[in-house]
Amino acid sequence: MKIILNSHHKQIDYYTMKKPILSLITFFIASSLSITSCQTPYEITQDEVTRVVTTLASDDMGGRMIFTPGIEKASQFIQEEFKKAGLEYLEGMTSYDQQFDIYSIAPESMSASLNGKAVDAADMMAMSNSEGFDWTNVADLNVRTIGADDNFQTAYNEIRRGTGKNLVLVNSAHKDLFERYKGFSSRGSRVVALDPDNATVMVISNLTAVTSVDIEVQNAVTAQSLSNVTGKISGNRANEIVLFGAHYDHIGVREGMEGDNLFNGANDDASGTTAVIELAKYFAASGKKPERTIVFVAFTAEESGGYGSRHFSEQLNPDEIVAMFNIEMIGKGAKEGPNTAWITGFEKSSFGKLLQDAVEGTEYTFYPDPYPTQNLFYRSDNATLARLGVPAHSISTTQIDIDEDYHKATDEVSTLDMAHMTNTIKAIAKAAEGMISGAQTPTRVDPSGLR
Repeated sequence: MKIILNSHHKQIDYYTMKKPILSLITFFIASSLSITSCQTPYEITQDEVTRVVTTLASDDMGGRMIFTPGIEKASQFIQEEFKKAGLEYLEGMTSYDQQFDIYSIAPESMSASLNGKAVDAADMMAMSNSEGFDWTNVADLNVRTIGADDNFQTAYNEIRRGTGKNLVLVNSAHKDLFERYKGFSSRGSRVVALDPDNATVMVISNLTAVTSVDIEVQNAVTAQSLSNVTGKISGNRANEIVLFGAHYDHIGVREGMEGDNLFNGANDDASGTTAVIELAKYFAASGKKPERTIVFVAFTAEESGGYGSRHFSEQLNPDEIVAMFNIEMIGKGAKEGPNTAWITGFEKSSFGKLLQDAVEGTEYTFYPDPYPTQNLFYRSDNATLARLGVPAHSISTTQIDIDEDYHKATDEVSTLDMAHMTNTIKAIAKAAEGMISGAQTPTRVDPSGLR
């Protein structure tokens, strides 16, 4: 806006013109503020969706495997897009880069003596998330037995979920299965945090009582860095969060393959990450402070153990997350036809029903996951949040039972339906409005009903 005053009047008597001038100044300040706050709404376009997903799934990103230069490039690109959108950093952070370490733990050495008699190393396995330990006091241990008639697998899984220092005596009747499980444990593991207070040692032994122990375990521990990409739009209710997420990692390059061995991951899940970026721009461009705070996150390591969502879930209070839209593989048309998407775990909260209500009367439809036997609710980052009670569900459109490109080198941008993908992102934006405004609140997930 340009203001032109009458140039013929070289001098103005301030005292006689005081009130009119102040009124004029007030008017233009108010007008300026009004124009500034009424930003032009962001339009989710097919051209922009194509640009973003093409960049994320390009060969230059190297398949976005964790611990590779390609995923670092992808992270930088997403951060730049969040910056363009004008997102804020999460509380306590100084960038969009939510870095954390995971630890690779490999067994190095172990020895045990029970009641003064040495245990053969072949009859022993240890599971711990620490550099090692030395047990010499029976009173400090939870001593358990797996008898000849017990179900070894059931007992093993129960003990693994437990806490404390556990010494487990396994009847020799389970020796063959024990050796198989020992083979799995000897490969090592990855964890998001070291835990010196909880460990389990299992030995083949027909002892019924233990009076003395001398157990020593040493592990090789290596720390490696990973990064989620996070940002937010602060709302009037800081302690009520609507979360949009997708994983931006994929499975990289596979050696020893003939032909194309680079797994671009266009649909899985550059498509979902594109949706998160476009939704961030869309909601940030309104110029109006939302009622509820909106958080956007691109998760790392979904394909490699879900470490990104596990770390992220520990940085926020899950009770404050009202809903999570986990967007997974939306680049292809759904089983029910165009302009439809399905929601995992539909029966576990009212999240899906609220989305259906929100788009009623539009051309778009949401419906329950048509592939219940695939257990898709548990196969993406939403499951981590759902286990904490969050109404966290994945929205997808891909016909997972017949898709020929899933986890294949052929998952490239050329296989995606850009018009469908763009419409799906627009539908999610529309469906989320009620939750962001506070008009809709989905019921919580019952964690006791989850595996």
